[in-house]
Amino acid sequence: MTISRLFSGENFKGTYLYLDTQKKYEIAKTAILYSLSVAIFLTGYISTGTKKNLLTIVAVLGVLPASKALVSVIMFLRYKSFKEKIECEGVLCAYDMIFTSEKINYRVSHLCVSDNCIIGYSEDPKFDENKFKDHVTSILSVENIKNITVKVFTDKKAYLNRISSLKPSESADEAVMSVLKQIVL
Repeated sequence: MTISRLFSGENFKGTYLYLDTQKKYEIAKTAILYSLSVAIFLTGYISTGTKKNLLTIVAVLGVLPASKALVSVIMFLRYKSFKEKIECEGVLCAYDMIFTSEKINYRVSHLCVSDNCIIGYSEDPKFDENKFKDHVTSILSVENIKNITVKVFTDKKAYLNRISSLKPSESADEAVMSVLKQIVL
């Protein structure tokens, strides 16, 4: 595992309270990056007595990654973690999955993958399951994962009933979950 991957949050995607944890991390990272740029600028200004120095250029260039990090903060501030913990014995599960597409973001609070099925729960009563299914299946087909059934419930009781009937499977569940984690916020 590389250090950049460790600090990117990739390994923690899908864990319980991921969005809240990642939000704090992104805020801290952004504050540090902006602070570094300010510190570099002040160092140059104090040492030369003018803004016209090489460290001013370095400080301005340092604002670019800080601004990129700020975009992540804004994205994470839009969402809150799913607070309920759901037990799924032997089935791959993930929390707080925000799927981004060109036109819309799909928030799936809890998701299970079992035996070529993706079953999810969304707290959004207006969740467009058909568009979500098209989005996910098209991405999975690019990865040569086909014949996947996608069902997202907006009724928690129906979702809990459905996942209670899931059986642990070893087929391609980990490959499917890996791709899903790569395409979420």
